[in-house]
Amino acid sequence: MKLKNNFHVFAMITILCWSLGYVFTRLALRYFSPLSLGFLRYFIASVSIIIFALIIKIKMPDKNDIKWFILSGFFGFFIYIITFNIGSVNVSASTGSLIISATPVITAIMAKILFREKLRIIQYFAIIIQFLGVCIILLYNGILSINIGLIWLILASISLSIYNLLQRKLTKTYSARQVSIFSIWFGAILLLIFLPNSVTEIVDVPPVQIVYLLILGIFAGAVAYISWAYALSKAENVSSVTNYMFLTPLLTALLGILLANEIPDIETIIGGAIIITGMFIFNFYDKIFIRKNKNYI
Repeated sequence: MKLKNNFHVFAMITILCWSLGYVFTRLALRYFSPLSLGFLRYFIASVSIIIFALIIKIKMPDKNDIKWFILSGFFGFFIYIITFNIGSVNVSASTGSLIISATPVITAIMAKILFREKLRIIQYFAIIIQFLGVCIILLYNGILSINIGLIWLILASISLSIYNLLQRKLTKTYSARQVSIFSIWFGAILLLIFLPNSVTEIVDVPPVQIVYLLILGIFAGAVAYISWAYALSKAENVSSVTNYMFLTPLLTALLGILLANEIPDIETIIGGAIIITGMFIFNFYDKIFIRKNKNYI
């Protein structure tokens, strides 16, 4: 299979960038407020995408579809980054990651209702396996705290699920590059209301925080979402792509080892193995086991 038609590769690029972004978000929140960080992250992403769009001479969308791009930017960037950043301040990191990891389940349910996408029983089983793996990583020695932050993060997960469905709809008519570029632009425009406070905060931060912002904007922002749109446009259904989000807690833990010299604990190893097993079942069970059995018929 050619790389450009392989949604698995693009999905993994996105998950790697998002996992990296999760680590740097925690570092950046030491100096920035949640709303300012959200604006600065996607301002940088939109600027880098403008340069990319000028190079490839991106085509403007039809005026009748502008409303869908605005909705995509609204749910995928404006609402999501506000609810996620505020929620991350009010709850533990483990609780936050757990709630966001519910996005594939919410997306699968929405896709089934709205698009009538079909999932086999084995795929539902795989989703349950992966969610259990996430729970082991995040809650093995902890307690799920319930407060107002939990509500914010549930809203973030729902918002990201709606964004995934909008991306799926738009990539049936437009290229993945067009969908990502215009969604980020509209999201950044909506986030402009936080510009004044962002300017005040960025003046006094250490230089290394600017590096964190660039990583968040370029890699966890522009690169990640363009790759995500490519993956959604190439896959047979939305859930095949969003299923990769279960890897985020595992990759975040591994990146924490590399960036913060943290030693992995037993729950990370066990939970990670379970997550990978569930992903394998979801994406490759039919291709390997059913095809293999057909060869014997």
